[in-house]
Amino acid sequence: MGSKKFNAQLKWVVRRPRRIDGVFDHQDSHGGGGTITNGDTQWMTAGSGLLHIEAPPESLVMSGGLFHGLQLWVNLPAKDKMMAPRYQDIRSGSVQLLTSPDGGALLRVIAGELDGHEGPGITHTPITMVHATLAPGAEITLPWREEFNGLAYVMAGRGSVGAERRPIRLGQTAVFGAGSSLTVRADEKQDSHTPDLEVVLLGGRPIREPMVHYGPFVMNTRDELQQAFEDFQKGRLGSVPAVHGMSAAGPQD
Repeated sequence: MGSKKFNAQLKWVVRRPRRIDGVFDHQDSHGGGGTITNGDTQWMTAGSGLLHIEAPPESLVMSGGLFHGLQLWVNLPAKDKMMAPRYQDIRSGSVQLLTSPDGGALLRVIAGELDGHEGPGITHTPITMVHATLAPGAEITLPWREEFNGLAYVMAGRGSVGAERRPIRLGQTAVFGAGSSLTVRADEKQDSHTPDLEVVLLGGRPIREPMVHYGPFVMNTRDELQQAFEDFQKGRLGSVPAVHGMSAAGPQD
């Protein structure tokens, strides 16, 4: 099948303090998919090529409502570009749960390893991914592999990062410098509708390979990118079966 989109895609729906409960349906051309809800993660490795559809279920469309999710794209090294596609269904109950000694923080290790505790997500380069909930005034300093980069993305609340306590709030990302630990602290006072600081901590070993991208395709060379578009246009990525009221055109009435 030629070169195609090769990112690993992670997605999870998070229960926020106001109980904005989310439900999301996914289906792909390799037979993967299902429904994810509060705290669940779907991890899709596109590999040699994959088409997918994702949308709220028909019941949510009909009744109305909100969901809160986060989608990340994780690059694959060139040697794994053409691996077979894979779908991982990671339920909230299967993640590694940790707490800080004072009970002020709850850590959910989704992928990789944190201080000897491993999450269920299978990665193709060393990655650590943690969803942390910090009560007002709580602080955590987590051991972090020195060869990893590191970032923190705030999904709710306000706080600070690093020894310098640089402020960070909803929707902002902090990129950490070199070191062997990450420090995050929740502000003493949070907004009434977001009583805790919700933050995703993510990092991994840099791949350091050339990268080109256009639209949904991410490759190493322009020739590979052109081949990916050609494969898509000629239908070599397969097709997605209709499911949950969806088709290749998207959600149906």
